[in-house]
Amino acid sequence: MDIQAHPPLPYVKPERASSVPFPRIGKVQRELTASANYFVVDPVFLATASLQPYQRTHQDPIHRPLRIYTLDPAASRQDGAVAVLNVPFERLRSGPAGSILEVVDWDETTGRLNKPVELDDPRILIENGRPPSPSDPMFRQQMVYAVCAATYDVFRRALGRDPCWGFHSRPGQAYAKLRIRPQAFCGRNAYYDSSAGELKFGYYTADGSVQGRNRPGGRVFTSLSHDIIVHEMTHALLDGLRPRFRLPTHPDVAAFHEGFADLVAMLMHFSYSDVVRAAIERSGGKLETDALLLSLANQFGHTTGSGGPLRSAIDAAGLGQDEERSVRRYDQAGDEPHERGSLLVTAIFEAFATILRRKTKRFIRLARLTPGEAPGSELCEILADQASTLASQFLSVCIRAIDYCPPFDLCFGEYLRAVITADFDLVQDDPFGYREAIIDSFARRRIYPDDVPDLAEDTLLWRPPDKQMEPIEDLHFKRLRFAGDPGRAADETELRRQAEALGSYVMRPGYARAFGCALPGDVQLNGDHVDPAVVGSIRSLRRIGPDRQVTFDTVAEITQRRWCKQISGTFTEVIGGSTVILGPDGRVRYAIRKSVTDQRRIRAQADHLDGKGGSKRWTKRGSRHQLSRSGICHLFGGTVGVQQPARGERHER
Repeated sequence: MDIQAHPPLPYVKPERASSVPFPRIGKVQRELTASANYFVVDPVFLATASLQPYQRTHQDPIHRPLRIYTLDPAASRQDGAVAVLNVPFERLRSGPAGSILEVVDWDETTGRLNKPVELDDPRILIENGRPPSPSDPMFRQQMVYAVCAATYDVFRRALGRDPCWGFHSRPGQAYAKLRIRPQAFCGRNAYYDSSAGELKFGYYTADGSVQGRNRPGGRVFTSLSHDIIVHEMTHALLDGLRPRFRLPTHPDVAAFHEGFADLVAMLMHFSYSDVVRAAIERSGGKLETDALLLSLANQFGHTTGSGGPLRSAIDAAGLGQDEERSVRRYDQAGDEPHERGSLLVTAIFEAFATILRRKTKRFIRLARLTPGEAPGSELCEILADQASTLASQFLSVCIRAIDYCPPFDLCFGEYLRAVITADFDLVQDDPFGYREAIIDSFARRRIYPDDVPDLAEDTLLWRPPDKQMEPIEDLHFKRLRFAGDPGRAADETELRRQAEALGSYVMRPGYARAFGCALPGDVQLNGDHVDPAVVGSIRSLRRIGPDRQVTFDTVAEITQRRWCKQISGTFTEVIGGSTVILGPDGRVRYAIRKSVTDQRRIRAQADHLDGKGGSKRWTKRGSRHQLSRSGICHLFGGTVGVQQPARGERHER
């Protein structure tokens, strides 16, 4: 299912409202100023940014402990398969339903509505929630709520603000809530539906031939898989952070969604100490070789005939163990998003394994283990702590890097630059070589950024604009208004004021090109038409470094649509713009741009979207070709989709 795109100029009345990244053209006409401010503020952003997470009072507990499956119901308790997850506390209604998440257990296949769980019931509270049971609908409701709430909290801590959604609120709701349906349909899939604002988890009958502790022909619920829940929740969070990643302008875009969601789900394993300790004992201390720890959705794979987990972070050549053995390279990857996305997963986990070996070799030496000897219980505890802390750091780095990505058309090489810049901004001293390990693992897979002469760390850092620019006084932190927290704007009026200040600055004559945009009549447009630029978001953020320093910035997106006239007389859609990162003084630190006038980009996008190396992704509307936007993010196969992390602040390196 694709989300209907809004029509281009000339002005045409839209057929229906939608939550796609560009506002309705009629809205653009009304909001354009009478002078040179050729921009509009995205109404979808203004509507979703009013999210109001629960504000804990001094009388509330800090956490709500809830029992969950850390892997899936088929995993052994000896492997740490059951744990108590400390979810950030909030008062809940039946469902459970809280401030940003609501569970609605309705099965669209049968029309059945399961009775909702009451997690504030004192009898349930005192027992850390309902006991794990695959046959208990209320436990499934508890499971999806707990894991989704914990994942949201991980993103919140890494970003330094409250993430918002990429969809509108429903009728009768003051602000958007993500709806979670643990028994949504009968089918071997689970997905995030951006048009409905829902996570939908399927259930199915297992194959006649299965593996592990699964019954042939038994009932399997994807909502009981920790990995699948985190994967789909990551889709929803990423869609809120970068809604234009739904524009399929490059094979890496959908692949990044899938790979990033897998990466978060696998790193989340390390937040459960029993799971990590069991993996250390199984692998003899070599966590990078443990298939259970570094795999995704084992039960799903074992009951659907794949013969193994759904996906794995273990490369065929191992995680950096043998530099002479070949690994799957970027230029060998196909366009299938999950397969292509696995390059990102294995690259990050190879860097993780490299740093883990560097940080634990002193403990291995002290223990004086002979080759093949399993570590003792004390060493297991030390290694587990080191691995969990490192996974938390890597997860924070990967999530923070989203703020440093371009707002659309993301390539893996650009994500590498985003990771390096985001980490350098917060942690300049890197004695263990985190950034070096990440660069090496990307290079081993031939993942290179464009427009850089080498892979030196300082070369990969994003640069400030070449043009000398004065600060944006209206975005100085002394003029911003917050709702009691620098990560939360005061209200929609304040958000609009900030967005208009940015739009007025960017779309000034002589400035637009520095941000990847163009004013009407720009000679580099070659007579093509451009729509008004769209300020897609503006958010403040707060981050805490390893030496406990606190840094503040503002991150925003501004994009613009160009209609390129073809020889045939039709027009094709090209997007330009940038991610803008401002310092607390309102100065532009980075403008991570993709120019709307870049002819090389236009040709590359046209080749991809016309099906040269992939299927066509244009939507024909009259004489214009628009990008079709994917609205459903599947767990595997099906519609090409958009697709955690130990909790806590970044630990000292």
